[in-house]
Amino acid sequence: QVQLVESGGGLVQAGGSLRLSCAASGMFFSITSMGWYRQAPGKQRELVARITSGGSTNYADSVKGRFTISRDNAKNTVYLQMSSLKPEDTAVYYCKANLRVDIRFDDYWGKGTQVSVSS
Repeated sequence: QVQLVESGGGLVQAGGSLRLSCAASGMFFSITSMGWYRQAPGKQRELVARITSGGSTNYADSVKGRFTISRDNAKNTVYLQMSSLKPEDTAVYYCKANLRVDIRFDDYWGKGTQVSVSS
């Protein structure tokens, strides 16, 4: 059983910072990539940031220069450092991982963590 657990969400004022964490646990061979998505009420889920096993990263244009994704391979954990937060960053943030489980590579999702940014 594979499980992704997010933490670090909360309420912060505009201009503040938060650090999200996502830890993968369970039986899997390797991690191909991990990333963060977000979804606001009434809107589609969108990619925020992603990091591959080789360390390559990409970001949504709306968060470039403000958010930084990183990983700790020993802990099977990915982080999202969010700075200069804006009210439009308010959303549920979901962790996604592409994992090799047995002989298959599959996507797994966390339950999400709420980020709320007030003016």
